[in-house]
Formats: sequence, structure tokens, C-alpha cells
Amino acid sequence: MRIELRNKYLSRPRYNRYLTATGNNRSRANRLYNANNRLAQAFHPILSQFEVVLRNSLNIVLASHFKDSDWIITQKTGFMRDNSLRNSHFFLRTCVQKSETKLTRRGIPVTNGKIIPDQTFGFWLAFFLSHHYSLVTGQSIHIFPHKPASENRASIYDKLNEIKNFRNRVNHCEPLCFTAHNIDCSCALDIRDKLYDLVKWIDPNLVSFFESVDNIQSKTNQIMNI
Repeated sequence: MRIELRNKYLSRPRYNRYLTATGNNRSRANRLYNANNRLAQAFHPILSQFEVVLRNSLNIVLASHFKDSDWIITQKTGFMRDNSLRNSHFFLRTCVQKSETKLTRRGIPVTNGKIIPDQTFGFWLAFFLSHHYSLVTGQSIHIFPHKPASENRASIYDKLNEIKNFRNRVNHCEPLCFTAHNIDCSCALDIRDKLYDLVKWIDPNLVSFFESVDNIQSKTNQIMNI
């Protein structure tokens, strides 16, 4: 890409970080920028599949808890409207209502099969916040039957929140290959490790599937060799 196009559409401050990390070597900076994009691309499969596994696992546990496959719809008038959630502006209920409104406007029937995949990572993460967690009597933790005894709601929330924030960085094309001003992929690899830990705690049999779509290590190796 020509310099004037890069500065206009990618922004000079964004690109300058790559220049700084490579000692103002433009050729290396270009290669590093492109390699960072390839690393972000490599993360998409495992991040997206993890989100699917997380939401479906929570749906199974909560459907069993409420004895209702349509819990995500019917609980708008159940725990989702509990007065203790006033300070959070009834976040879960509001999310479900927005999905229902969107479906209705498009003429699509409102079903749990349409509502569940429409919810964000933040929606499912909220089940590990103490106020929602207590209202579902701690059912959320049961999606991790293989977790170590030392892991609890708070520690799992922290890991999930880190993954969510990292996913947002990936989606917004943020640099993944730096620690301060140094080329360093350790933070990205730490997120990968946390994701695999959570997958193993849900079901160890899932690990081979995630590994089959994971080429993150090769992309970080390429970055470190630039």
C-alpha cells in the first residue's frame, strides 16, 4: 500500500507503532503490520467457536435449571426483572427485548432458537457477575465440570472478560504483537492458553476440535522472526 493511502485510511498514529517497534525500518514495519493482521485472522476461528460453545453450554444448563427450553424468553418476567438488577438497567432483559424487536420488525417468529445466537459475548459473560449468578443459584459454574477446585465464579469471570476484551481488539484491528513498544506476542498466547483451559474445563474432548482450526502459534512465530 502506498504511504499516502496508508496514512489516510489506516491512520499515521496506528502505523507509527509498527515503525517504532522496528526502528523505523519501513520494510519490517510493513511486514509486521501484515503479520499482525494474519495473527488476528488466526484467532477468529477459536474465538468464534468458543463463544458458540459457551452460549450453548449455558443454554443447556439454564434450560435444565428452569425446566424450560424457552427460558430466555419466559424469564424476562422471571429472574431478569428482579429488583436487584435495577442498577444494571435490567441488562439481560433489555438484550432479549432488543432481539425480539429486531426479529419482529423483520417478520421473523420470536423463538429461543433465534434469540440465543443473537446475544453478545457480554450477555453470556453476565451470568458470571455476582448479581446474575446468585439469581440463577450459581448454575453458570456447572458448565465447567472439569475445572480445578481452585477456580470459582470470580476467577472464571476474569478469564472470560479477558477473552471478550481481546476478541474486541481482534475485531477492531488493534495490535496484538506488542508489549509496550516491543514486538512480543506473549499476551496473545496467554489469551490462547486461557481459552484452552476453559474449553478443557467444559469438556476435554473439545480440545482436538479447537486444535484442528488453530494456527496461532505459526503466526506468532512468523511475527517473532520479522
